[in-house]
Amino acid sequence: MPVFPLGAHVDDAGTRFAVASTSADAVEVCLVDGEEGALTERRVELTERTFGVWHGHLPGVGPGQRYGYRVHGPYRPWQGLRANPAKILVDPYARRITGHVTDLDAARGWVDDPMTGALNERDSLGHVPLSVVTGPDGLPAHPRPDVPWSETVISELHVRGYTRCHPEVPPEHRGTYLGLAHPAVVAHLSRIGVTAVELLPVTSIADEPPLLERGLPNYWGYATLGFLAPHAGYASVPGAEVEEFRTMVGALHAAGIEVILDIVPNHTAEGGVGGTTLSYRGLDAPAYYSLGGNGHDADITGTGNTLDAGSPTVIRLVCDAMRHWVTAFGVDGFRIDLASVLGRPRSGAFDPHAPLLTAIAVDPVLSRVKLIAEPWDATGEGYRVGGFGVAWSEWNGRFRDAVRDFWRGHGGIAEVASRLSGSSDLYAGNGRRPWASVNFVTAHDGFTLRDLLSYERKHNEANGEHNRDGTDDNRSQNFGVEGPTTSPVVAERRLSAARGMLATMLLSTGTPMLLGGDEIWRTQGGNNNAYCQDNAISWVDWDGGEAAESLTAFVARVTAIRRSSPALHRDRFYRDGEVLWWHPAGRRLRGHDWHDGGLHSLGLLRGEWLLLLHSGPDAIPCTLPAGGPFVPELDSTRPDGAPVSVRPLPAGTTITQPARSLLLLRAPTD
Repeated sequence: MPVFPLGAHVDDAGTRFAVASTSADAVEVCLVDGEEGALTERRVELTERTFGVWHGHLPGVGPGQRYGYRVHGPYRPWQGLRANPAKILVDPYARRITGHVTDLDAARGWVDDPMTGALNERDSLGHVPLSVVTGPDGLPAHPRPDVPWSETVISELHVRGYTRCHPEVPPEHRGTYLGLAHPAVVAHLSRIGVTAVELLPVTSIADEPPLLERGLPNYWGYATLGFLAPHAGYASVPGAEVEEFRTMVGALHAAGIEVILDIVPNHTAEGGVGGTTLSYRGLDAPAYYSLGGNGHDADITGTGNTLDAGSPTVIRLVCDAMRHWVTAFGVDGFRIDLASVLGRPRSGAFDPHAPLLTAIAVDPVLSRVKLIAEPWDATGEGYRVGGFGVAWSEWNGRFRDAVRDFWRGHGGIAEVASRLSGSSDLYAGNGRRPWASVNFVTAHDGFTLRDLLSYERKHNEANGEHNRDGTDDNRSQNFGVEGPTTSPVVAERRLSAARGMLATMLLSTGTPMLLGGDEIWRTQGGNNNAYCQDNAISWVDWDGGEAAESLTAFVARVTAIRRSSPALHRDRFYRDGEVLWWHPAGRRLRGHDWHDGGLHSLGLLRGEWLLLLHSGPDAIPCTLPAGGPFVPELDSTRPDGAPVSVRPLPAGTTITQPARSLLLLRAPTD
């Protein structure tokens, strides 16, 4: 009888079950029937064991059957061994998961103390999620768009939050996979030039113990229970998450929009040793988790546990799961949360050629899709931006910080110039292209764009952590008023700065990433860590009025300009002489200019495009370089970006550049 693939796989006679556990003495598959409060269970021991995999065939079992595993074996917490047959466990390879943790005490494997207390013999059935047998995987509903990296424009968004309040989406579909597939939503994404959505986690989510104790959800979803199963909470019809997810991908693909999944192969929802026993901890904690010498979980993720990136069990699970999303659903890529962890086998030193990173990069399926690393973890030297291998693009936090600092008038121009031109200092050395830099100003973790320009301090009181959570390094500005304002002057300054920052990001060399909702001027009320807020704080408000419509039109204009010229989505780094850095006084930038902390203006001439940035609080004269005449194409001080005049300006003309503005001009080519 075949051992692989792992998981539950239906054939004509029944279902084959296979689960990995090297430390178990015995494993039972448990078939669950009945309704909530009156569940029944039939246990069948898996008597075959091959290469650490327990497996067997159960006749007559088909799709829709709920099941779990019970593991018998040693319970020695000081060695990390926590087998407890009273806990029914989710299959790590389940392709559908149902239910929630409804009783935290029942879900824990210990009594009194996780290290010295007795084994908790209370049965968890009826209080924890269960796996569900599914039929064979279908085929993707539509061919993948295969958008080149150099032409990619990403919107990072939350499946639930982006459409939960959308007025054109039917109420029953708001906040679901089908909501994101709605023609009005797809049309909006197309209008603003998005070629890929990067979805916050959609793999099966379970709230961690600290949130369960506070009665709050993990809204962002960085708490994975099952790596192969779509999250059931985003389906409009219970149990239809697989089909609805496939429909969503097909609708986006039909519009030429790729789907990138944010996945979390660095930790699970079980938390630290004081947490729950839902799957991995009970199956074989030493094979899944990086453990300290005393049986505690190593924690370089800040979540209580860390998956061991050097474990063959983990490497196989992560690669199998990612491959499943590509082959079964047709997804176009992945953003790896805390990807630096994947380069730290057994929580050790970072190695860009570590086994798990290498396995993903050379996989014949995964190497053909977009791979994005969040180059960070919770160790002291965790920030590894620029440190990944040639197969990887990266969220470029240095771009974010440089653009925020420039537009608030902090520091000089050297850092932002490096980021504008593709961050060759980070990515050229190992043969990567400019699009390896995923350029962003805002993301889910932090202020929205509106809040970045409305608050100088975080306001996270609703999270229940006394405003201690979330970063204090926001590099934000409020233009003299903390929060909402009735001043039209302050309101327009904020919007003008927003347009300047958006245009900077969209016109820089690299891959731009919008935070979904920024284009309609979304606020979170100053909360910069809304991970547990499944409510109006996090949901996108589509009734944004005139500011939302004008900002949407502005983004659409800039992305259209970007698409119109290969020079604005270049896939090669610039060589000496291919760009001209320009001083507003009408000369090339000189060596000392790059170190002038008081210089807040610069120009960049690349091909036929002249980009002028000025973050100072007052208007300045700016003399145009040779190479004209120049035709104005974009003015960030205008609500929709359309210049007041498109009259050609001869080379050498001195114009007045407004305060806090970005201007884009084009030299006509024959």
